[in-house]
Amino acid sequence: MKATTCLGSLALALGGLGALPALAQDQIARIGVLAPLTGGSAADGQEMVNGAQLAVDEINAAGGVAGYMLEIVEGDTQDQTAEAVTTAFERLAGDPDVNVMMSGYASGSNFEIEMMAEQEMPYLISGNSAQTRDIIAPDPDSFPTVWSITPSYDAYETEMIPVLDALSASGALALPNKKVALISSDNPYSKTIMDGLAESFGAGGWDVTSTDLLPFGAINDWRAFLAGVRQNEPAVIINTDYQPGNAATFVQQFLEQPTNSLVFIQYAPSVPEFTELTGDASTGIIYNLLGGPLESEQNPRAAEVIGKYEERFGTTPGFYGPALYEQVYLYAEALEKVGDPTDRLAIGEAIAAADKQIVSGHLRFDPATHLAVQGNEGIPIQFFQIWDGERVLFYPDQYATGDFRLPPWMK
Repeated sequence: MKATTCLGSLALALGGLGALPALAQDQIARIGVLAPLTGGSAADGQEMVNGAQLAVDEINAAGGVAGYMLEIVEGDTQDQTAEAVTTAFERLAGDPDVNVMMSGYASGSNFEIEMMAEQEMPYLISGNSAQTRDIIAPDPDSFPTVWSITPSYDAYETEMIPVLDALSASGALALPNKKVALISSDNPYSKTIMDGLAESFGAGGWDVTSTDLLPFGAINDWRAFLAGVRQNEPAVIINTDYQPGNAATFVQQFLEQPTNSLVFIQYAPSVPEFTELTGDASTGIIYNLLGGPLESEQNPRAAEVIGKYEERFGTTPGFYGPALYEQVYLYAEALEKVGDPTDRLAIGEAIAAADKQIVSGHLRFDPATHLAVQGNEGIPIQFFQIWDGERVLFYPDQYATGDFRLPPWMK
């Protein structure tokens, strides 16, 4: 995209952010980005910073916002422990020019939301929706500055069976039985989804052959679980651990002696690192996303943002690059309306009123949970299959970019 076209579109998107007083060069509004920049999730963390920086650079090139130039300040949440997240938060909060923070995810439990509320700090987030809802829903008025651009994760727990039924009805998938094997690492995101899936499959008449739980962190050996899989031969295997390195090891060890099973992995295959680690071995793996880029003719915004990211950084982003890009724009639009970055409550109120198309669908916020509204008229759940390194969106039908195919190890 040519620079003149990019900047013209930017100014239009922000409602005419154009010529600003010379004073804008002297006023800085810093955006604190909490991200795991080191440790097992560092690929996600760097993508978060990249996406935020891309948006900031565009906005600044167009003249800034309401007399302010934007600037990113990073806070490394490392391995996402409470100590690391708190330290990063306190460092950023101590900067008087930081009056907004954002993240894909900073911790596994999103406990930092409480600290944001205490300081009336605007906080935009796109991960761990179940934890966000559990914190905010009992008293949403106590969190006027905290908003998630990702919807409820309930669909992660309930939509798998309808998708399997649809694939079976179409003839694309013939399951040998109604057995499912589940495994997770012990973190709030992964365990919550695994427990919900186990309940959903059980209620649907499936035999849940395992719900194994491993310690959170680097996992180099999945073979004990896979030995049980080979004994029970379930039709579906689900791993909800979200770290790409762990998922790559899981796939490689499964393929040492594959069973006639559909393999689903939560989130990790959406990260470019996963296909870099697995290569051709990832062909046939399925995963889903809530809030991921919705690349279809119905949503050209996704291709636009992904194209900008690829041009700038030379790689295709997963979820969090586009998410942080959108979060920066949400903040910039709120700042344009309010005019003062230190008026934190007004900024939070302006963010809450968002009603716009973003990379993942149409964004509106649910005032009861402060999550994005989920559904095909809001942010839909998307099911993908990896094939020859490409990610094919096969569900829902109205957004599909290709068809599901039987994995090469299945009969």
